[in-house]
Amino acid sequence: MRVGLLSEGGYPYAAGDGGEWCDRLVRGLGQHDFELYALSRSARQEDSGWHALPGNVRRVRAAPLWGGPAPGCAGRAHGAYGREQRRRFGAHFGDLAAAITLPGDQAYRFADALDGLADLARDEGGLAAALRSEQALRALENACRAPGAQPAAYGARVTDLLVVSGLLERALRPLSLDWYGTADGDRGLSGVDLCHATSAGPAALPGLLAKRFFGTPLLVTEYEVGLREYYLDGPAGPSPAVRTLLASFHRLLAAHVYGRAAVVTSGDGQARRWQERCGADRARLRTVHPGMDASLYEEVGEGAPGGDGRTLVWVGGPPEPPLWEAFAALREAEPGVRLHIVGDPAEDAPAADGVTHGRNGGPDVFATAAVVLFAGTADGFPTALVEAMFCGRATVSPDTGAVREVIGGTGLVVPPRDPGALAEACLALLHDPARRARLGAAARARALELFTDEQNVAAFGALYLEVLSRAPVQHPAPDPSVPFAHAVGDRPPLTRSPRSASPTWAGRP
Repeated sequence: MRVGLLSEGGYPYAAGDGGEWCDRLVRGLGQHDFELYALSRSARQEDSGWHALPGNVRRVRAAPLWGGPAPGCAGRAHGAYGREQRRRFGAHFGDLAAAITLPGDQAYRFADALDGLADLARDEGGLAAALRSEQALRALENACRAPGAQPAAYGARVTDLLVVSGLLERALRPLSLDWYGTADGDRGLSGVDLCHATSAGPAALPGLLAKRFFGTPLLVTEYEVGLREYYLDGPAGPSPAVRTLLASFHRLLAAHVYGRAAVVTSGDGQARRWQERCGADRARLRTVHPGMDASLYEEVGEGAPGGDGRTLVWVGGPPEPPLWEAFAALREAEPGVRLHIVGDPAEDAPAADGVTHGRNGGPDVFATAAVVLFAGTADGFPTALVEAMFCGRATVSPDTGAVREVIGGTGLVVPPRDPGALAEACLALLHDPARRARLGAAARARALELFTDEQNVAAFGALYLEVLSRAPVQHPAPDPSVPFAHAVGDRPPLTRSPRSASPTWAGRP
């Protein structure tokens, strides 16, 4: 199988997000060939270099989502457009602008506009110049001033529209790339059997085009739901109008990607609920837990419980005031209890006896712990909690995020920000070494079953086969009158021509 792995700000860049799991995936599925299509986020990221790539990576194509358009995606200058090209661009970009400025369900309008822009980019060799043109700016302004537009959009200034227009051009830049086959025989994404996108943002756009033009199935994986991060942190826009318009664009784009993908995966139930809330079909959702290298924790996890039986280790984020209240109560009940906090001390942290700090965690730190306390304040998958489970340690965690899903019944869960419950749970475990040992052994068994690299790679390997099994069947001599008779690999690459209104495989001589 030939897989097109699509990333944004990630693999194969050494400074990218999620590069480790992508590298493990590619190496673990050595029986498949991978082609990497990477979108970078900054010059600094590009300067960081790449991961050492395994032999089954057959090619790497990269393009920036920053600065000016990359070579190969500029297309015809907007000034060279004829009347028909200007009309098509104005209609499709106007619909896209209306979709992101009007309230209510605009999914149909957004999908039609995106498909129309993709077709125009195919015919004209790219849209970079058009998306930065005065015509695009005026279309965006007209949509913001139209009756019924969102109040924040209606108040957009010219400077806001310039910012939004520039950021939309970057987000839509994958439409203009030469990744979909060229006349010189480079098949690009027309030659892969499956596209696997590592986000539902711009990285998935090449997969959408491959599905539209060639029927290639699309798999989307989100270990961090980008739209969720966008809502929580917000874009770095100078005004509410910019934030509103960009949030609306990314919401519609994510819903469109979810709707076109054959399967959408997440790392835990919390991310999966976000995906479903943002438009993903529950029937196409799967949970594939992140994998970790269990061998790093084997010596500690398989050994006898170490430490002095009185050390608590805090991991997963900076300590909060309830921790200090709980620790004070513990020291009053058990004066010999000590607390080790993984992470640098905060400037306003209170001075307390029996408290130490360490910048790094890892097996050696967990080996000293009688009980591991998980902060639970950070969003996302609780990696530090899983590390403690691999080390066979009893844990106490707040009832937040994906904690219950990850820990099951192998640790104690207390209400968040409740110092009394936290102190009581810690004291119960400190007074019962046998219970600590049972919980630690159960936690390690659960981690080995659910959170290893092997299970992660095996799960994706099975999903690849599942998705491809639903793709059109390849026939030696497909009958053009039979719907879906063409397999993915049968279609020749697109031919971009500044004068053609259809690709060569559509019948143009």
